[in-house]
Amino acid sequence: MDVVRRLLAPGGLLRSDTQLNQQSYYEASVIRPPTQTPLVGSWHTDVAVVGGGFAGLSAAIELRQRGFDVILLEADRVCSGASGRNGGQAIAGYACGQEALEQALGHTLAKQAWEFSLHGIDLIDQRILQHHIQCDRVKGYLYVADSANKAQRLHTEMAYLEKNYQLTSQVVTGAAVTHFIDSPQYQAAAYETASGHLHPLKYGLGLLQAAQRLGVRVFEQTPVVGMNRDQPVMLTTLQGNVYARWVVLAGNCMLPEYSPELAPEITPRIMPVGTYMVATAPIDPSLQRRLIPSHAAVCDNNFVLDYFRFSADHRLLFGGRVSYTTMTPPRLRQALSAGLTRVFPPLAGIPIDYVWGGFVDISMSRAPDFGRLAPHIYYLQGFSGHGVALTGVAGQLAAQAIAGQAERFDVFTKLQHRPFPGGPALRTPSLALGMLWYRLKDALG
Repeated sequence: MDVVRRLLAPGGLLRSDTQLNQQSYYEASVIRPPTQTPLVGSWHTDVAVVGGGFAGLSAAIELRQRGFDVILLEADRVCSGASGRNGGQAIAGYACGQEALEQALGHTLAKQAWEFSLHGIDLIDQRILQHHIQCDRVKGYLYVADSANKAQRLHTEMAYLEKNYQLTSQVVTGAAVTHFIDSPQYQAAAYETASGHLHPLKYGLGLLQAAQRLGVRVFEQTPVVGMNRDQPVMLTTLQGNVYARWVVLAGNCMLPEYSPELAPEITPRIMPVGTYMVATAPIDPSLQRRLIPSHAAVCDNNFVLDYFRFSADHRLLFGGRVSYTTMTPPRLRQALSAGLTRVFPPLAGIPIDYVWGGFVDISMSRAPDFGRLAPHIYYLQGFSGHGVALTGVAGQLAAQAIAGQAERFDVFTKLQHRPFPGGPALRTPSLALGMLWYRLKDALG
């Protein structure tokens, strides 16, 4: 790992949160297996997967199940990026919303994309069952609104999803909200059971074990520093190389951080966004049941949103502070503690045991960005906060395409993606300024 850090130190903006991630509740509540040895020497395989998060692991599992020889290359540790740090919320749909997908794809393909998102949730449960993954899986999701205008917007959206996509939910307002969440913050809530939550790092390490049992060769601390695009592709690492007939790039926003020369044409289409969480000390289970009787995961419908849930050991896991500048926000513990106290006043003063964060990738449209750099080189990025469920199906679709069944994968290649404005120097400041505007809109209701 030291050689990797030395290599990346000059431009390693996203590496600034490595120490913060080591303080995460997720890392503290698992026992990682020994580090997989870095790749050394020359190797040959059918498919090389670059990136050991949910998307890369999913692609590797699906490819092995179809009989392909697979090597997976991870620059750090498996699930050291967004897959092992996120809110653990497995959500139906897409961050861009179904109406945006309808405008881009038409109703038929948008409906197919919606079904893919539901399949992504089903795929989680299939893999948990098939591979005996213990990851604190819970079904149930609660969308909440903190003003009258946002309550109306929530009601309209859920009615639209029920009419057009058969997502059944219970929508309540006023005093009835307390039946689902005991908080003075919210004026409306919508509860549905298609979505839910899990312990993401336990799930990711379960996928790692499943992949290795199937015969995937996994190498950690192996950043890819070069790639030709001939066939076979040659991927160059610090101590070796891999020759592959196909490649799946699944590094998301960490791909340009570790491997800036691999796919420069798609890098401007995503932006790293820092998102941060805290975990409280365990609370009394009876108080937990009072605050969120359904044990659902919760998210508000602000543009800059709060999201939270209870863990299996009765901690509140609360996220909501974001950074669009690649810099960790100041007074992070205090800010997130104040946020969770606004939501749940009975938790005022509760100790914060863990503070952590990391980067997720967003696209300009908030729609996923899947495609090909060449007929034999696939990429998966732009999950935009919906990656827990969507990464699984993305890996499956890429594997199907490599196996010769590309129709489902190509639903997503029809989406047009624009680069973030401002170029390398100005796109991050431009986005940060834009987020200030959205924060003001959220505050004004």
